[in-house]
Amino acid sequence: MILVTGASGTLGRPVTRLLAEAGADVRALSRRAREPEAGVTWCRGDLVTGEGVEDALAGVETVVHCASDPLHAKRDLPAARNLIGAARRQGAPHLVYVSIVGVDTIPYRYYRIKYAVERAIEDSGLPYTILRATQFHTLPDAVFRVLTKVPGLMLLPRGLRDQPVDVGEVAGRLAELALAAGPARRVDDMGGPEVLTAEEMMRDYLEARGLRRPVRIPVPLPGRAARGFREGRHLTPDRAVGKRTWRQFLAETHTHR
Repeated sequence: MILVTGASGTLGRPVTRLLAEAGADVRALSRRAREPEAGVTWCRGDLVTGEGVEDALAGVETVVHCASDPLHAKRDLPAARNLIGAARRQGAPHLVYVSIVGVDTIPYRYYRIKYAVERAIEDSGLPYTILRATQFHTLPDAVFRVLTKVPGLMLLPRGLRDQPVDVGEVAGRLAELALAAGPARRVDDMGGPEVLTAEEMMRDYLEARGLRRPVRIPVPLPGRAARGFREGRHLTPDRAVGKRTWRQFLAETHTHR
């Protein structure tokens, strides 16, 4: 039996589906009640308050922890601690956690919290596996969608690169780790197939959308976190194992050709 947290989210949905398709007995944690689906039982629980979490963990052998909230990042660490505490009381299942490449070297607030969750899991006494991945295609897509709503010149930070990875491919890797014979602690990072500049990604986005907009690269963003991104600490070119490219994602996501 496998429990997926954040099962209704961008990553949790495909993870839950893949595990169910593989024949696992899957429980999906949600803050609201949901009807059962093929191979999936939804459990009502709140990681932040701890309500319902222990019941959801009863009899579970593996937990895939996908729940995260970048807009309310401070909730992630207490949520993880509640999950860890409940897991200890319910037989110490294998805990599989998805993190982000660079969380240990870039002093960005959300990254610091993700790294603190990693350390809490490592110190928990639970059997665990941690996978770090680069950003999903959906993040720059959402950012560019917002930027193109503002008329006029497109402004982008100088020196910023990204290595976007397909969320479905990360979900497949997490499902593989969850179905494995045992925990693997820190596994190899997972990155997308290519490292691109922000300008390259924006021009591809504009082309896919059929938009014509001038693009300008202004002065670099200040601060230690911005420097970490400019230095590429969030990239893993040696682990460019993803297959779906940024252009493929855009072609399949946007109707314009």
